[in-house]
Amino acid sequence: MAQLQNLLQAIPSSQLLGPTNPELSALTMDSRQAGPGVAFFAIKGTVRDGHDFIPQTVEQGVSVVFSEKQPENAPANVTFVLVPDVAEAMGHVAAAFYGHPSRKLKLVGVTGTNGKTTCVTLLHKLFRELGYNASLLSTVQNQINEEVIPATHTTPDAITLQALLAKMVKAGCTHAFMEVSSHALVQHRVTGVEFAGAVFTNLSHDHLDYHKTFDEYIRAKKLFFDNLSPKAFALVNSDDKRGMVMLQNTKADKKTYALRKEADFKARLLDNSIQGLQLELDGQEVWFKLIGTFNAYNLLAVYGAAVLLGEDPQEVLTSLSSLTSAAGRFDYVVSPGQITGIVDYAHTPDALENVLQTIQQIRKPEQKVITIVGCGGNRDATKRPIMADIAARMSDRVILTSDNPRDEDPQEILNQMQVGVKHTDLKKALSVVDRKEAIKTAVMLAEPDDIILVAGKGHETYQEVKGQRSPFDDKQVLQEAFTLLQK
Repeated sequence: MAQLQNLLQAIPSSQLLGPTNPELSALTMDSRQAGPGVAFFAIKGTVRDGHDFIPQTVEQGVSVVFSEKQPENAPANVTFVLVPDVAEAMGHVAAAFYGHPSRKLKLVGVTGTNGKTTCVTLLHKLFRELGYNASLLSTVQNQINEEVIPATHTTPDAITLQALLAKMVKAGCTHAFMEVSSHALVQHRVTGVEFAGAVFTNLSHDHLDYHKTFDEYIRAKKLFFDNLSPKAFALVNSDDKRGMVMLQNTKADKKTYALRKEADFKARLLDNSIQGLQLELDGQEVWFKLIGTFNAYNLLAVYGAAVLLGEDPQEVLTSLSSLTSAAGRFDYVVSPGQITGIVDYAHTPDALENVLQTIQQIRKPEQKVITIVGCGGNRDATKRPIMADIAARMSDRVILTSDNPRDEDPQEILNQMQVGVKHTDLKKALSVVDRKEAIKTAVMLAEPDDIILVAGKGHETYQEVKGQRSPFDDKQVLQEAFTLLQK
């Protein structure tokens, strides 16, 4: 329970209409959950405007409504809080309602186009290995110590997020690691959260369906660093040309990591094979179980963040060398006939190119690479021909297929992808709308020692078509196809 006036202290400006200090037992942005003792936040979404549901919440007996508009004929028993931005207000109010839990944790956020999930997963595993009670908020799952909580978004809404952080504190956690998406930053989902540190991985083509321009996408990511406190650290990849941009206006302690440039945390890649990575880091040669140059960056980011949180560098390296990556990130399985299948979440042009570059680095000259790739529906369509071009150019065979078509026609998505396949690559490109059939086709085309990359869905265990989610697991389908090949 909380008094409204206590919660409003966190909001810079607000105007009250109606009872001045009701007692609240819950917060919600879902009109269906509004009722007595509940504060409803009328959020303007991309599809619906919460203001349209205010009359419904009033009928249900809601106690408080946060709104950007002056209500007409407001009932005397409902308190209306008028604010310039309801989403921003919700972040601050949710933090106060749950007792500012982020202040009681060493919370590190990771942002960037690629590598977020791997970095936060490794940080969580590392700090658990170091003996801490630690929590995780990621695209794959949320986790409080050993308790796994399904994730619905990369970054939860502000109320859900603060409730999860409070649960972490109650469970005795001292550290927490979370992905921070560009959508979350623009939509104020992390407003009111106080971070001990922020990590920037890289920036490439993605989410332009939402942000419209690349400059707006950069600006969204930069918001994270602009809002850090002087007590926090800001750790960025200085090999990425946008890395130093993130640091321009931050008040946080500025730190860098790199493989090529001089940096506060520097590593040199000594070996990269299917068995793992060997890096020279802080003057020491260390072997890691992860594969690929992109993972060398992820490991370096995790190492730097851990040291900045006060951990002993030697202990960090020892523990980090034993860890494996997140599910669906360069996750491989070998068939009885010695065909190597790799499942990876690569769903952006940059991520796909990184994975295929890694495969090129570790493949033997006689090994063919067969890539299966699709692009999600209701998402950035401009990357579709680019991804098809990358897959065709960097593979011996490519099969274009469905990802999560959502509300779009799967064949139309493939048509848009096919535009990117150059004339010289047409002979090695196939289109198979059904993803399961595409994976089976790749296995039939493969010979012993060949490499099959199944890109785009990674850890996901469903396929979304016309609003319906059906069970689908790339790795499981690949293993089944390998088994059928042997019969």
